[in-house]
Amino acid sequence: MRPPAPPPRCLYPLRVLPLSSEQPTPDTPTTPSFEHVQPILAQALTARGYTELTPVQDAVIAPGAAGRDLVVSAQTGSGKTVAFGLALADEMLGEIGGTPLSDKPLALVIAPTRELALQVSRELGWLYAEAGLRIATCVGGMDASKERRALRAGPAIVVGTPGRLRDHLERGSLDLSGLVGVVLDEADEMLDMGFRDDLEEILDATPDRRRTLLFSATMPPAIVRLAERYQTDAQRLSLAGKDRGHGDIAYQAIEVSPSEIENAVVNLLRFHEAETAICFCATRDNVRRLHATLQNRGFGVVALSGEHSQSERNQALQALRDRRARVCVATDVAARGIDLPTLSLVVHVEIPRDAETLQHRSGRTGRAGKKGTAALIVPFNRRKRVQSMLRGAKIEAEWMGAPSAEEIRKKDHTRLIERITEPREIEEDDRALAADIMKRMPPEDIAAALVAAHRADLPQPEELIANTPEARDRDKAERHRPGFEDTVWFRIGVGRRQRAEARWLLPLLCRRGHITRNEIGAIRIGQHESWAQIPRAISARFADAVERTSQGDDEQDAIAIEEAPDGPRVGHDRGGPKGGPKGGSRDGKRGFKGDRNPRPHRKGGKDFTKGGKDFGKGGGKPGKGKSFAGKQDIKPKGKRPPKS
Repeated sequence: MRPPAPPPRCLYPLRVLPLSSEQPTPDTPTTPSFEHVQPILAQALTARGYTELTPVQDAVIAPGAAGRDLVVSAQTGSGKTVAFGLALADEMLGEIGGTPLSDKPLALVIAPTRELALQVSRELGWLYAEAGLRIATCVGGMDASKERRALRAGPAIVVGTPGRLRDHLERGSLDLSGLVGVVLDEADEMLDMGFRDDLEEILDATPDRRRTLLFSATMPPAIVRLAERYQTDAQRLSLAGKDRGHGDIAYQAIEVSPSEIENAVVNLLRFHEAETAICFCATRDNVRRLHATLQNRGFGVVALSGEHSQSERNQALQALRDRRARVCVATDVAARGIDLPTLSLVVHVEIPRDAETLQHRSGRTGRAGKKGTAALIVPFNRRKRVQSMLRGAKIEAEWMGAPSAEEIRKKDHTRLIERITEPREIEEDDRALAADIMKRMPPEDIAAALVAAHRADLPQPEELIANTPEARDRDKAERHRPGFEDTVWFRIGVGRRQRAEARWLLPLLCRRGHITRNEIGAIRIGQHESWAQIPRAISARFADAVERTSQGDDEQDAIAIEEAPDGPRVGHDRGGPKGGPKGGSRDGKRGFKGDRNPRPHRKGGKDFTKGGKDFGKGGGKPGKGKSFAGKQDIKPKGKRPPKS
């Protein structure tokens, strides 16, 4: 049994200052005062340049929170790492009793990604440097034998990712019986990444008397359930504010033509010329493509995605810190935990899947009181979806077009003048060389040569389509394919629930309908059905062909393909069917219930329907299973789903 919790008190106790006739002057040196902070940690904070604690750091060490389990909801970049370091200080320093070595780890910090775990380890390293506490880091991609030696060396704090910590626990190299505190950092992201089983096994191995601190930028129901299971009388600290948008981040929604997204990214990077910028893509392939594009344009750019080894990731991050690169192209998961002090621009190249992803992505900038910019690249045809997402996130974004080449040149002009005219110390050798050049060339030619040398290092801006209704119509007309002025929609009896994707529906339509891929227009994929656009001139021939091929020997021949006079019934918000018996019911906050693809456990292999196996591990195409969960459109009954 844990000791009874102290009565709740105000998180921010008032500090009463004595009246004094002597008022401090601007020239009077002041020493930061960190109330409720251990003196040895206060020294570390002062040496680090802290003058005051952030709200989340103040809240976790307030008397009302002392010794209690905490559920902390705070924005990214609010100083959470130092906060849980301060929160567990009393328990850890009391246990070691003046010796820096510990027989068993006293604190365990669990983070979702390697980068975040390494960052936490560095932050706690300087915070507890004077106390002499040892810190062991256990993350995937590192040498496990070295980690085992570090765990045997008596660390007081262990920081790691769920998978590697679970591996050490099962091998017996990690003893959690002496813990006084457990911290779950970015808990919402760990659950979203499928680490629930790992977390539960780790937490089940910890003693009942330990404190559990749960930090999360968002507070979904899964986090609440986790807190109810593993915490006792937990105190909820919500410091995210009423608005979910970060106060230090300026949000911009950049409307562009769908065909000019990459050019818009180039112009955004050139317009802001941020010291460090990060561009978010949804998949590894898109990261690879954008990285190659920016590299060819002359940007100093690195890439981060799941296909890179830990060594490659470390080299990429070091290049950003050393200023050898200024742009990082990354996926959402790979960028978790990146903390670059100079990062001032976040570009959402692909629209985030939800408000939480938008918040986590944008939180890479605007950290520790610094200002930042988050720019969303919005194709013309996705504006309504982005507006809905921003309203749900309570974020006010400024809508604008992408910077034009002329605007970028004006910015370059201003930046060049500021750079050249800023005060600086000039060496005598440089003055002598300048005097020699002045004798050889007139001042105007020297200045022109300087401007040319400056511009030679800058990537050229792109000419974009103007953000006007006329320009959009003209762009749409230019992208229109001849022969598709009059079309007929055909319904296909598989949808997102059966892992339908355009990449395997396209060859299916070509084979079944005896047409070429150039004779197929748009493909729309719904929850249970999909639709394809066929020119009316060949629609009768196509319908006859798919009817004749429906009784073939191939498994895909069982998929029903028939004309749909009403066209596709796909909603504009989330891509789910608008109604009908298979359309699902409306849910005002999340669109159509069940419309999102279920995310498999990271170890793979889970079924997502009750009626037999729908599909196996991985892949974007249907696998081998017994049925499509009773799908009536697939005949003859009992046949297996289509192959890719």
